[in-house]
Amino acid sequence: MRMEKDSLGEKQVPDDAYYGAHTARSLENFDVAGERMPIEIVYGIVKLKWACARANEQLELLDAPRARAISDACRKILAGGMEDQFPLDVFQSGSGTSTNMNVNEVIANLAAEAMGGARGDRSKVHPNDHVNMGQSTNNVIPSAIKIAGVDLSAKLVCGLRSLIAEFKNKALEFKDVFKSGRTHLADAVPIRLGQEFAAYACALEKDIRRIEAARQKLFKLGIGGNAIGTGLNTKKDFRPVIVRELGLLTSTTYEGAENGIEITQFLTDIAEMAGALKLAAMDVHKICNDLRLLASGPNTGFAEIVLPAVEPGSSIMPGKVNPSICEAANMACLQVMGNEQVIALACSMGQLELNTHMPLIGLHLVKAMKVLDRAVVMLARKCVAGIRADRDACRRYFERSAGLATVLNPRLGYDRVAELVKESRETGKTLRELVLGKKILTDAEFENILQHSTEPNL
Repeated sequence: MRMEKDSLGEKQVPDDAYYGAHTARSLENFDVAGERMPIEIVYGIVKLKWACARANEQLELLDAPRARAISDACRKILAGGMEDQFPLDVFQSGSGTSTNMNVNEVIANLAAEAMGGARGDRSKVHPNDHVNMGQSTNNVIPSAIKIAGVDLSAKLVCGLRSLIAEFKNKALEFKDVFKSGRTHLADAVPIRLGQEFAAYACALEKDIRRIEAARQKLFKLGIGGNAIGTGLNTKKDFRPVIVRELGLLTSTTYEGAENGIEITQFLTDIAEMAGALKLAAMDVHKICNDLRLLASGPNTGFAEIVLPAVEPGSSIMPGKVNPSICEAANMACLQVMGNEQVIALACSMGQLELNTHMPLIGLHLVKAMKVLDRAVVMLARKCVAGIRADRDACRRYFERSAGLATVLNPRLGYDRVAELVKESRETGKTLRELVLGKKILTDAEFENILQHSTEPNL
């Protein structure tokens, strides 16, 4: 152990730790959630520290050797392999001060060593005076959450696009498969199986547009606003220089906040993204439920499609196969919806100049994005890509559907079709069998009616 000193006095810190006294105290104080601050948020903080060091050097507030050492330390952390130096429980001070100081201390000690000093040597690089120069936890943490959200949402959109591509492939594959539509879980007018899959793709494309619209708000950062967003103790050019340097480091265009005080108090931009994630999860959830219904059976359900078998479905019933991938995705979607509710509540819990639930908000935003991304990629690869249509089952239900009568109305008239429906119920014959058997329509005429009935009139 080594002895370090902070504003509360002396504190022992493990010799092999790059963190310092503040982190050591936080490790003793906080152990509630049982999980660490997401590394994506930690990396967001590190990117901000790097940009701030470069900005402070350009504004002649930080000397070149220290700025270079801090930059090199940030580069080393972002390269990976130092995750164990960020061990703090996510339920901590509501602003995230413990994690901000954890990052400050690790960067400072890495930089101090690079400058020939020892870990804990604050004379070389000070975690507050140098690494945290011109910053406050109150704008570092929400800005880092947004940076993590920008990165993770881009990955999620790619995952959604892969799922959309699979649904579009199936829409083409099943474009000639006629089946009965269902409303209220009861027979409705005809539809093509391909049209159902095309509708799924369309719904997810709208979800992407909502996510991308919400993502635009995440580019606006409050970094440099200091404690309450006024920019106290910073130069006027500090904020624009930070976002410019951050953009150069990340190849992403960030912007300074329109109002530094507002963006410190209100985390509604993050809540908007969480809302877009919830809507996407709702759509994926509904799609999974549809796939489970359409695949139900195989002998006592709809069985219009066959899902890929990924595992035995029962420990007691031989040969049983379950829609396991859809069920796993269902649970993921429910998790995302729950994450959104937590974020919404936490975003509403600010008082006066600060929201004091930021670690909770960041945790659940990262969780929602990662869970939803993995769920849609799993669904695309392990389920949708391998779906097969049971064309015979689709045709059989279609011909026996009560909804088919509606299609015949314009050609045969309501009363005549009503008589045919009554006869169909009494004899068990399908409407197709009746109209062909009575020579009311030829087979070609019947098929032509079907073709036109399932073409969208848009």
